[in-house]
Parts: sequence; C-alpha cells; structure tokens
Amino acid sequence: MALLPKHPAPLAGGYRGGNYRTLGCHDNARKSLEFQRINAAALARLPDLLARWLPDGKRVGNEWVALNPRRTDTRPGSFAVNLISGRWGDFACDAKGGDVVSLAAYLGGISQGEAARNLADMMGVRHG
Repeated sequence: MALLPKHPAPLAGGYRGGNYRTLGCHDNARKSLEFQRINAAALARLPDLLARWLPDGKRVGNEWVALNPRRTDTRPGSFAVNLISGRWGDFACDAKGGDVVSLAAYLGGISQGEAARNLADMMGVRHG
C-alpha cells in the first residue's frame, strides 16, 4: 500500500530562488527540488499527515507515538515523531530521520527525492 500518491509527470528543472537541495535524477538529467520549502509545508501539516500515515498513533505532548508499520510492532512507544521539528525515530530498530520528507520516504519505502515530489504534489507546493 503506497502512503503517498505517485505522479508520473516529469519535473521541470531549474532554480527559482531560495534554498534548495538536489535530490536524485530523472531521465538521466539532474533535477532540483526546493527541499526546504517542501519540508516546511509538510511540517506545517504534520499532525494531519501523521493521522493519515500512522492512524493507530496518538499525540503525547509534542510527539506523535505510533506502531512502526515497517516492522512487526505490537506496542506503541519506540516509534515517535516530534511534531515541532519533524525529527523521528524508532529506537527499537535504530531507524531515524531529521525531517518530514525522510519520514515519508521511510514509511513509503521510496527515495527522499520521490517522497519530496509526492509531498509537494499532495500539498500543491511548486517544485522542480
């Protein structure tokens, strides 16, 4: 089950101002994504995204605590996402990341570039 929709349309390349990080290649041509803008938009919507991606979870203080869908997990507690920073981790298996894009990539089993593109498309954020 895909957590993020896939969009087959190729990205238009180019830099449109602001900070960006290059994330991957498509059709042998290097493409750039405005990673920080996509991540900031996702962070602003993080509680809604987590309720969709991890529906068994719940808010505990400033964290979303849930079962890890990538492994056999029977009790919530080790997998948590900070709702303020987007940092996440599963201390039972040492999986961790520093932002919403890396979380989307981990949960979807996809690259960070693909996760960033999918998030941008889902939220209507211009990219590429």
